[in-house]
Amino acid sequence: MFVKSQSFLYSVSKLFHQHQQWRGMGAMTKVRLKWVKNKNLDHVIDTETDLKAACILKDAIKRSPTGFLTAKSVADWQKLLGLTVPVLRFLRRYPTLFHEFPHARYASLPCFKLTDTALMLDSQEQIIHQSHEADTVERLCRVLMMMRTQTVSLRSLHSLKFDLGLPDNYEKTLVMKYPDHFCFVKASNGNPCLKLVQWRDEFAFSALQKRNESNVVTGEDCLYREFKRGQSTLTFPMSFPRGYGAQKKVKAWMDEFQKLPYISPYDDPSNIDPESDLMEKRAVGVLHELLSLTIHKKTKRNYLRSMRAELNIPHKFTRLFTRYPGIFYLSLKCKTTTVILKEGYRRGKLVDPHPLTRLRDKFYHVMRCGFVYRARGLGMVSQEELLLDKPEDDDHEEEGSEEEEIVEGSELEEDSEDE
Repeated sequence: MFVKSQSFLYSVSKLFHQHQQWRGMGAMTKVRLKWVKNKNLDHVIDTETDLKAACILKDAIKRSPTGFLTAKSVADWQKLLGLTVPVLRFLRRYPTLFHEFPHARYASLPCFKLTDTALMLDSQEQIIHQSHEADTVERLCRVLMMMRTQTVSLRSLHSLKFDLGLPDNYEKTLVMKYPDHFCFVKASNGNPCLKLVQWRDEFAFSALQKRNESNVVTGEDCLYREFKRGQSTLTFPMSFPRGYGAQKKVKAWMDEFQKLPYISPYDDPSNIDPESDLMEKRAVGVLHELLSLTIHKKTKRNYLRSMRAELNIPHKFTRLFTRYPGIFYLSLKCKTTTVILKEGYRRGKLVDPHPLTRLRDKFYHVMRCGFVYRARGLGMVSQEELLLDKPEDDDHEEEGSEEEEIVEGSELEEDSEDE
């Protein structure tokens, strides 16, 4: 837990006085960069698209009063699940999770229930949710604290449920347990929302600040001490696509960007010129923090767009992802646009995996086993083998940098909506 010290409060105040100095100054020299394809991070999107769909179906079957779903009831879910194949084909692809049987009254109607293996994995997931509940509550508080009114619509929050690692029925199992943290309200348009009951100073530290604070504790970083005294700025970790970092124009641009004062996403930005470079850096910090709060360090662009006004970020915020390829990666896989925090991954793997992501890796391994052995029959794969075998690494890489390539002529539409 982090508590604001007097020196830190002083440095924040000092930074706000410096805002006026940055107003009216010459804008940074910006370089238009081509989109760079990262095969390793694209593979993450490929695998986790099916994983998320399977998890959603698993939870839907659990919620069903009958304990199963019919093929007819999920026929229209393909777009909702983000799948490129019909839902029935998807369910049949993974027999280690979903057991197919005929309906009691309509023999030609396929039905699906969870296998014993899927139920066992689900029970492990519930244990993780219970043991890490405090962490989940803090993460949800931080999301609300970044909002202009400390409120977010339940529709937007529901979209982020998987990415934030929230329990399936979080409205009842989590929110209602903490009335001193959260409450339900209605927006002016009548939409239900979740609101933060009380601001919590102990949570008002960004991931970037916490990371530097940890380095100070271990004696690894003296720059953060200078930052707290208002003598320096915090810099974002950057990992440039091959060849970009050596370009003089890009290096000069990033040096200018890093020298701008760091504004915490939990600070009030009302005194900052909305057209200034400082406001752009603040928007980068907000997106960096929100992605840091997701357990997979990624989310869909459209999920961010639904909260754009509350986050106080530009309408055309997609340009920030392409403008700062050392911080973000924008993937176009699976007919959608996903933004990834690059520092969260190394060679296609999470640097600091959450216990829930480890369980989801196991879940995906069970899915793959079913896909591989489905033609030979489930009898060839025991439950012990499914749960104890280590997930195979489809995308093992040689030691070195991320595999990236510049795609000539590729330009991203900044204002287009995902399908």
